[in-house]
Amino acid sequence: LKEEGSGSREPSQPLPPSAEVVVVGGGSLGCQTTYHLAKQGVTNVVLLERDRLTSGTTWHTAGLLWQLRPSDVEVELLAHTRDVVSRELPAETGLHTGWVENGGLFIASNKQRLDEYKRLMSLGKAYGVESYVLTPSQTKDLYPLMNIDDLYGTLYVPKDGTMDPAGTCSTLARAATARGATIIENCPVTGIQVKTDDFGVKRVSAVETAHGTIQTPCVVNCAGVWARALGRLAGVRVPLVGMHHAYVVTERIEGIQNMPNVRDHDASVYLRLQGDALSVGGYESNPIFWEEVSEKFAFGLFDLDWDVFMQHIEGAINRVPVLEKTGIKSTVCGPESFTADHKPLMGEAPEVRGFFLGCGFNSAGMMLGGGCGRELAHWIIHGRPEKDMYGYDIRQVTQAAPRRFHHSLTDNNRWIRERSHESYAKNYSVVFPHDEPLAGRNMRKDPLHEELLRQGCVFQERHGWERPGWFSPRGAAPVLDYDYYGAYGQKRHRDYTYNQLLGEEYTFDFPPHHDIIKNECLTCRNALALFDMSYFGKFYLVGPEATKAANWLFTADVSKAPGSTVYTCMLNKRGGVESDLTVSRISPGDPASPLAPTFEGDGYYLAIGGAVAQHNWSHITAVLQDMKLQCKLLDCSEELGMMSIQGPLSRVVLQEVLDTDLSNEAFPFSTHKLVTAAGCKVRAMRLSFVGEMGWELHVPRADCVKVYRAVMQAGARHGIINAGYRAIDSLSIEKGYRHWHADLRPDDTPLEAGLAFTCKLKSSIPFLGRKAVEAQKAKGIFRRLVCFTTEEKVPMFGLEAIWRDGKVVGHIRRGDFGFAIDKTIAYGYIRDPNGGPVSLDFVKSGSYELERMGVTYPAQAHTKSPFDPDNKRVKGFY
Repeated sequence: LKEEGSGSREPSQPLPPSAEVVVVGGGSLGCQTTYHLAKQGVTNVVLLERDRLTSGTTWHTAGLLWQLRPSDVEVELLAHTRDVVSRELPAETGLHTGWVENGGLFIASNKQRLDEYKRLMSLGKAYGVESYVLTPSQTKDLYPLMNIDDLYGTLYVPKDGTMDPAGTCSTLARAATARGATIIENCPVTGIQVKTDDFGVKRVSAVETAHGTIQTPCVVNCAGVWARALGRLAGVRVPLVGMHHAYVVTERIEGIQNMPNVRDHDASVYLRLQGDALSVGGYESNPIFWEEVSEKFAFGLFDLDWDVFMQHIEGAINRVPVLEKTGIKSTVCGPESFTADHKPLMGEAPEVRGFFLGCGFNSAGMMLGGGCGRELAHWIIHGRPEKDMYGYDIRQVTQAAPRRFHHSLTDNNRWIRERSHESYAKNYSVVFPHDEPLAGRNMRKDPLHEELLRQGCVFQERHGWERPGWFSPRGAAPVLDYDYYGAYGQKRHRDYTYNQLLGEEYTFDFPPHHDIIKNECLTCRNALALFDMSYFGKFYLVGPEATKAANWLFTADVSKAPGSTVYTCMLNKRGGVESDLTVSRISPGDPASPLAPTFEGDGYYLAIGGAVAQHNWSHITAVLQDMKLQCKLLDCSEELGMMSIQGPLSRVVLQEVLDTDLSNEAFPFSTHKLVTAAGCKVRAMRLSFVGEMGWELHVPRADCVKVYRAVMQAGARHGIINAGYRAIDSLSIEKGYRHWHADLRPDDTPLEAGLAFTCKLKSSIPFLGRKAVEAQKAKGIFRRLVCFTTEEKVPMFGLEAIWRDGKVVGHIRRGDFGFAIDKTIAYGYIRDPNGGPVSLDFVKSGSYELERMGVTYPAQAHTKSPFDPDNKRVKGFY
């Protein structure tokens, strides 16, 4: 360590006895969150920094801000940070934050990379971000010192720029203090008091320091690399790792002044303008982990390991050859925190209410700080963020490792280390639509895993689960143990079939396996297919007040007779959709069977997409805790498998396997029964997520293989096949079924998403979000989800710009190819550029084009699904 700590050990001012919120950590996130809390009216907020502001990882950050990323939410977050540092803070304080608007230049050395940049350019149009795709010679005109011999093209964003960490944080601190916040330096936190309330819920009650205790119901962990240690004080798991991250600063370079910052993703290197010099840094495949995080480390640096860093120098010299003759003035190698999926950790921890996280920013804490600080402040005050922050929500991680990672993962150091390494090493990789991680795999396998693997299943990973993606005719493609891409002396796998299949799909064109997925889809449409959906979340809501809870939680009326199944949403207070799921009313069952628990009162069985099951668990649990209701939520996701048999021949085949009459009269759509299949008790539900007649079989884990084989045997002469989630994605979008977190998110309402039919507005039963939905209905709908098709067969994956009558009115959230209608299908929310309501007449009256990678394609808007708009097939009418 080059330097440890600063001089003074006394706190910079006395501690108050209490506070509404205590933020711990005075870096980018801590200062931004404190500022936004004060701005949103929480004046009794205290920021505690154990040393001086920025002394952890913020002070040595490069401070780059790029406005375009392959995520609509991140584009919005970045825009807010830019606004805070370039406009808001100078206006409020009269101080300059150190913002320099020198532009940004993304380098492409191949077609795929330039295609990715063209996608970003089209998305930018929906947000008013100016950007241009330049030829190599245009790039040379802009940046004369650049070598363009190996260039394919570049993306130039003139209003990107550079932030100054010290200037930004000191200005934020001044603005927050002016609004009543208290900022205390030299005050390390030594403990967090947690109390258990009468209902057994753990809640934050105070923060202990070496200089006194502050009573508070809310603590925000913005401690960066030290966030794990702070989490442990409250009994909260924080799944991140510390790594060495470095850059070097060159001597003066003639002619570099005013040049844009450069990101050469293919060389994994960035070049940041620093006056008349450059900072050069990047992301290597063999980063050094910071194994023992030092408590006393402040304004500290590590010695640079040149063996690790030289690859960046070589990449930089290739791009700007003058660097070969330029000296190095200084080296900066400091700690940064990285997470398992390269996304920050934010929101309220599932283990302790009132303990919030704002950490794990993967080197992007400066540029995401403003947007994330504002969302975190809103989350603390209102119980949820304004934007869709699901991808960052810690509750997705802790039960998988929280909402993002299942709890079996967050304590698993091997999993965190592998995944964090891969996310660091792939930081600059092209983000392809169908990529999958190679690290931390095979953590959660369903009962049919080995059976399907033998049949060529190519698995996807979601929240630790292995789920079927598609089926390769080339045979088994197992996922092997992680080889760290050959780093740290590990041997790279040779002839790795799974990795080869992924690599073949590294394209923004139709993937090479397009026809295999077409066959899975059309066999489902014309005969039948079996989908293993065992990774679904399967919960029971039971107890004396279960119906009271269900009435409040679910938008639809689910309190029907046992045997009924209802598709419904759950909303937040603002009317945004937190989930869509099926809810089945059940009778009490046998205590030994996971098919129905014993219970007093009422019971409901909830089936939820596996990737979002943890989010649902957290949402329902928080509501039950806040309402203090006498009912329990039980998780049977691991105990039950689930297979779905869908298609016009599903009834013929299942009639051979199940001991019950499957006619429309005896077993209508949207009902369920306990039946026997191959001698095993199962719950059969007549539902569809693909728009065909079909049944789901919910089967105890031990019986899954037996039931699966019986169905496949009965279906063999009818042409049954296995199909995966790639087929589900295509079939469901073709039918117009929503996918939560694609075309349905917490900032979308049921009215905007075309799901008003799920809301019991004609009843007098209150439900969470009802007031907001009714207010929106009265006021008018100002954005609406629209289905588009294009005649030209071009792949769309989401983020394409939507043009209406020559103006951009939104962007595509979800796109795929519909094989039965033989067209590209895309869904996106549109607005009226004049600010008026978006009626169905407005939708129908426009002329539309979808812009993909800078090229526009004429599109048809639909107000109903173009496939089976009268819903005949799911009801068995063919």
